[in-house]
Amino acid sequence: MDAWAEFFRQEESVIIVEGDITKLECDAMVSPANSFGFMDGGLDYALSERFGWDLEKRLQQQIKDLPEGELLVGQAILMETGDEQVPFLISAPTMRIPTNFNIDTSVNAYLAMKAILIKAKADERIESVAIPGLCTGVGRMQPMIAARQMFQAYQEIILGQRMDFANFGEAQKYHWNINPQGMIWTH
Repeated sequence: MDAWAEFFRQEESVIIVEGDITKLECDAMVSPANSFGFMDGGLDYALSERFGWDLEKRLQQQIKDLPEGELLVGQAILMETGDEQVPFLISAPTMRIPTNFNIDTSVNAYLAMKAILIKAKADERIESVAIPGLCTGVGRMQPMIAARQMFQAYQEIILGQRMDFANFGEAQKYHWNINPQGMIWTH
């Protein structure tokens, strides 16, 4: 919680909550699932219990119907839950399949957060979104790195601080700043 409080402390529209996300009341709740919509582990298991197991089947069908046949990291789907307290779910995968391999050195929290914010911002019915610490469960990303990535996406999508690189070196430095543990090409 401290990591998110550090990055988002100046943002009045962001409230950091420590607790059971499934107990919150909001317009949309985020499922940080995987590219194939398996919702039977970790937070997604709790979301399936909260909204009903048919949600997983509906999500998986929507994913199968996509041209790619999978929901790529950096994309999101908005679904109705049928729940009065939380009418929508945003599925935004933080990993292709459930794994902890290389997620901690990725920029997946950034990509998922960007997709979540784009999807929520585009729908006038959504004013509040409950977002868990992305990549910090199964993905084992350090909270400080996940919070940094989520904040960077927030700055770009919500605050409009667009990226503008004059050269490859600037883009590389930007990417490395999002996750200093990641590997970058040096030649």
